[in-house]
Amino acid sequence: MKQSPLFSGIVYILLGSLFTYFAIQNVNETGWGFFSYLLVALATFDFGSGIRMIMFHFKLKNANKK
Repeated sequence: MKQSPLFSGIVYILLGSLFTYFAIQNVNETGWGFFSYLLVALATFDFGSGIRMIMFHFKLKNANKK
């Protein structure tokens, strides 16, 4: 069964939020280190992918209407 881009986008946004939470906790405990930057980078990629997937879902939806 295929997953819709909307569902995948929501999962990516949730993962980005989770990585952001972990990054904030890590910075509060240990300061800005390599692992903090890695978590921020992962959160950024996940948010970007999630937004792109949600936009793709709406483009497909509009293309199927026409």
